Amino acid sequence: MRHLFSRLITPAVLRSSETLRTAMAVTRRAALSGAVALLAVAALPLSQAHAATTVFAAASATDALNDIMAAYKAASGKEVIASYASSSTLAQQIEQGAPASVFLSANTKWAKYLDDKKLLEPGSMVDLLGNELVMIAPSDSKAKVTISKDMDLAGLLGDGRLSVGDPDHVPVGQYAKGALTSLGLWAVAEPKLARASDVRGALALVERGEAPLGIVYSTDAAVSKGVKTVATFPQESYEKIVYPAALVKGADADAKAFYSFMTSSPVAKEIFAKYGFSTK
Repeated sequence: MRHLFSRLITPAVLRSSETLRTAMAVTRRAALSGAVALLAVAALPLSQAHAATTVFAAASATDALNDIMAAYKAASGKEVIASYASSSTLAQQIEQGAPASVFLSANTKWAKYLDDKKLLEPGSMVDLLGNELVMIAPSDSKAKVTISKDMDLAGLLGDGRLSVGDPDHVPVGQYAKGALTSLGLWAVAEPKLARASDVRGALALVERGEAPLGIVYSTDAAVSKGVKTVATFPQESYEKIVYPAALVKGADADAKAFYSFMTSSPVAKEIFAKYGFSTK
């Protein structure tokens, strides 16, 4: 599968010089990978590039959707290309004319953003998946965390940062901000944030030990060997996590066929469930 756009970790908020250098190196590598991927797509024969259905999907859906695309290709012979990033980034790319056929968002806000601009096929949007919000630590961490209004978040973080998707636009960061606000912990957390450009960026910072704690979806924590879940946020502390899926305006018959497979086939439902998503 070819990933058309790379996820970039935002380095500006990482205050230590060592972490800043690391994040900048990751950003440069990611940018180079993205350029290579785009050149590879551009080098495809026009008929092949035109024929492939392109899915823009929230980064948290990466593993499940890769398996679903492979299952679809095995069943239909049709290739599907995926681009993974934060839902906000993808929605803005679609708005700017990026060649997406299917959109899978990690919240309703960015799907509605495109729908309001009449960039989605009317009536195609469905609430496809659900998820949970968890706190993670490196797999060798000894941290003991109980999430409550009385938790000593500052003490748990020490001199470290709380890794999270940028709450200004990344869905997982917005869910995290809502949870921390409802628990009365946002004032403590905000100045300690390490803001990532998507949930996989937030996961990576904890995997590498550059942040002692992070907030991600339970599905992301489950696929990583480098982190462990140390606490699960009470569901009443944040807005219900919903992943809407929709066809992008002008989607062709091949895109509609894959969209039907992704949203309604028993195979896709089983794969999503295997990775920990709740399904409708």
